[in-house]
Amino acid sequence: MKINAAAVGCCLGLLLVAVGCTGDRSQSPSLKLQGSGASFPAPLYTRWFQEFSKATPGVTIDYQAKGSGAGIKDFINQTVDFAASDAAMTEEEIAEVKDGVVLLPITAGKVVLAYNLPGGPVELKLSREAYTKILMGEITRWNDPLVVACNDGFAMPDLPITVVVRSDSSGTTYVFSMHLSAISEDWEKTYGTNKTINWPASDKFIKGPKNDGVTALIKQTPGSIGYVEFGFASQTGQPMATLENNAGKYVQPSLQSGQAALASVSEMPSDLIVWLPDPAGDESYPIVTYTWLLCYERYASPDKAAAMRDVVTYCLTQGQAISGELGYIPLPADVAAAVQQAVARIQ
Repeated sequence: MKINAAAVGCCLGLLLVAVGCTGDRSQSPSLKLQGSGASFPAPLYTRWFQEFSKATPGVTIDYQAKGSGAGIKDFINQTVDFAASDAAMTEEEIAEVKDGVVLLPITAGKVVLAYNLPGGPVELKLSREAYTKILMGEITRWNDPLVVACNDGFAMPDLPITVVVRSDSSGTTYVFSMHLSAISEDWEKTYGTNKTINWPASDKFIKGPKNDGVTALIKQTPGSIGYVEFGFASQTGQPMATLENNAGKYVQPSLQSGQAALASVSEMPSDLIVWLPDPAGDESYPIVTYTWLLCYERYASPDKAAAMRDVVTYCLTQGQAISGELGYIPLPADVAAAVQQAVARIQ
């Protein structure tokens, strides 16, 4: 992305002023914002909302990580003040919200293949063909010749592969299946892109709720592999596979490889919805996504509208500095500036 340094500096300066001018709510009645949705960004949201509440007397935020599908449902039914999803709302879903929708990409992250492989290599490498076939149930043992070839002939253990997948309607599943559809015609024809997948009927496919549920099952199941957000695997010490990217390079999931993937998008569209199903670039990690905060355009309470604007502004400024330490990818400066402009639509 081309970034105008002077313009970005000006925008970020205005953002910091905005955060510092949220007003003293200590004399106002207590205000609670209720949200639900994606588990993918939940550790970061929890930290952000705690820090914001400490700095903003009178405002508390309760976020329930139910999964993207459940969050969108709550948002449409107006049982929450905001929601979150790794799968941006569709036009049909947006049309169901009478008070309008503001979709805000607020952070980005990586979907990784975490695994539990006793006797495996120090660094497990998987080609695009190999991990697609594992997820389709076509490779069923760790010593399959294709997996051995990816790992320079390493004597892989003769263990069955257990694939751990999501049991709930999941934005993480949506992002992961979109990537698999982009790299495999067989996957696209058989399963496609969705928040839920009709996984192969096999006792070697087991399901867990949310990112933390999948991570827990991987940790307790020798021979297993599953897809989760980077931070969940990192925080539990679960190894993550090095994956072949669009350029044919094997790339580890890292802050740098995630940033390289985001940089492959030249411009953020006006609706702030952009996908990276198979990012280009030698250094790009192959499975990266933005994740969206879902706000209403119109709130019945002016105080709630003001609080939502303040929360988002905090996340776009001070909050971005926290992202990297929790395993998320800070927004490029021009993306943060574009999102801040959209915040004005929250009234």
